[in-house]
Amino acid sequence: MPKSADQVREDPIYSLSHLTLIGATPVELVYIAARAGYDAVSPRFIPIKVPGEFTESPMTTSQVQAFKTALATTGIQVLDIELARITEDVNPSSFEPALEIGGEIGAKHLIMSAWTKSRDDRDYLIDVYSETCDLALPYGLTVDLEFPSFSRLRTLDEALDIVRASDRPNGGILVDTLYLHLSRVDLGELLHVPSELFHMIHISDCLPGIADTRVGMIQLARDARLYPGEGWIDFNGIIERMPQVDYSIELPNRTRLFELGYEEHARRCLVHAKRSFGKSRSQRRKQARTITISEKKFNEQTTH
Repeated sequence: MPKSADQVREDPIYSLSHLTLIGATPVELVYIAARAGYDAVSPRFIPIKVPGEFTESPMTTSQVQAFKTALATTGIQVLDIELARITEDVNPSSFEPALEIGGEIGAKHLIMSAWTKSRDDRDYLIDVYSETCDLALPYGLTVDLEFPSFSRLRTLDEALDIVRASDRPNGGILVDTLYLHLSRVDLGELLHVPSELFHMIHISDCLPGIADTRVGMIQLARDARLYPGEGWIDFNGIIERMPQVDYSIELPNRTRLFELGYEEHARRCLVHAKRSFGKSRSQRRKQARTITISEKKFNEQTTH
């Protein structure tokens, strides 16, 4: 009897997140990931101009073609694209060029986070997130809302509130193991999130102490994350409480990059991850097969 797609795919995909090597172009990211042993990449097609970020536009015709060539040459997949930010003056339609490319290269998810300053703009966040989901749907992308501890949405509950209120078929929540720690999220809260909202997870480790200032958290998140197993994060506990998802290793560390170079740092990220939690698996009760985005869209259209 032939196996179903879910049965065949027993192991998660390991992807190299762009923030790990933020100075590399998307094209360079692909070749480094292939040499270091990854299955996929998570490129930044919507730059946000953080310190050290690559400066060449990833959206020019030549860069997009070079990226596609790199994928075809190496066999590397694209797990997700980033980073769509909700700001006070954002127009979600500005994300569409990146969404179109994401659809062309087979990306599965778009990462989004909120950076407004008001604590009273819930309706605005819902509107922007909902519109982005609607734009991403034809390209086969989920929109996974992240909750960096120094952003507008700082906890799992806050992000879940926006996603639930938006009620889009391609909505999702992105868990980052570092932000679970910084936001003091109890791992039991993961069990309260519907399985269909989890698609991937960002992986990195850190020491027990929690930075008590925004500047300190930003410095840790962008420059000083640790390899899995070097700190104290309970990866087994996290993975067991989530459905089966893919792993994107987001592990910027300025000192390690300087000492080891891009490729060796990327390789050690992967080696430590597989050594630390490579055999960990979800302990959630198996659910019925998840309907794909395209199926949901078809069902909605036929209903109306």
